Amino acid sequence: MQTCALVCHPACAPLAVSGVEARWGIVGPWLQLRWRVEGAARVILPPFAGRERQDGLWQATCFEMFVQPAGGTAYAEYNFSPSEAYAAYDFATWREGMAERPLSHAPVISPRKGIGLFLFDVAIPLADLPALPAALSLTCVIEEEGGAKSYWAMDHGRSPQPDFHQAACFAASLAATETP
Repeated sequence: MQTCALVCHPACAPLAVSGVEARWGIVGPWLQLRWRVEGAARVILPPFAGRERQDGLWQATCFEMFVQPAGGTAYAEYNFSPSEAYAAYDFATWREGMAERPLSHAPVISPRKGIGLFLFDVAIPLADLPALPAALSLTCVIEEEGGAKSYWAMDHGRSPQPDFHQAACFAASLAATETP
């Protein structure tokens, strides 16, 4: 598994969250992801919705993955909610040509909240990803009590506002032969 500390966008500071770490790796026919949120006592989790497709998940606590095949401008966006709802989209280029991305299997989503710690695990079939190797971006929106939202990414570049679609966010890689 590879690990990366995510960075909070300076325009949207968290209240109590002190750090977010993302891990990823390929295990058999699955891509496994984990986000670890420290200082999570005030994090608001959406209520259980079940494994169903749902738009607008980013408006509450949500974990996201972006995958852009090497050498192209097209990319896929995946949204995973602690409610266990999910979404997947294809883009032809930066924020253009959006279409629903078909998935062969609903992602397996496992949220676990403890005192001050929140773990969020996702497993998604490799068959549901664009071609590998690819650039990878793992991000999240964290909503805390009082309505405060913080935006975490591998890199935010110089954007004055959070924008997970920008090229700077694709700060990692995902290889077809990766092993944990």
